[in-house]
Amino acid sequence: MESSGHGQGGGGQGQHDGADASSQKTADLTAFVQNLLLQMQTRFQTMSESIITKIDEMGSRIDELERSIGELVKETGHADAISASPSQSSYQELRGGGSSAKDSR
Repeated sequence: MESSGHGQGGGGQGQHDGADASSQKTADLTAFVQNLLLQMQTRFQTMSESIITKIDEMGSRIDELERSIGELVKETGHADAISASPSQSSYQELRGGGSSAKDSR
């Protein structure tokens, strides 16, 4: 009888150890996932900043190209051939200020 009572105590201890191990695994997994999410957030932030920088650079290049084209048009004397830059026309169409379909009628 003594051995069966001792066996139950040992079994209870085994269950307690299992719960501790499970709790530790859960804590480890939680820490791993939090670290992974932090890394992903950092990478996403870096990529977002990089994309915004590239878009700003492209905008500056487009502005430079528009200025250069405007200067070339003035130099060649064809200023009346182009009444507005493409970006201004597109902006006016988006704002509802005038569309090419209305102008062509």
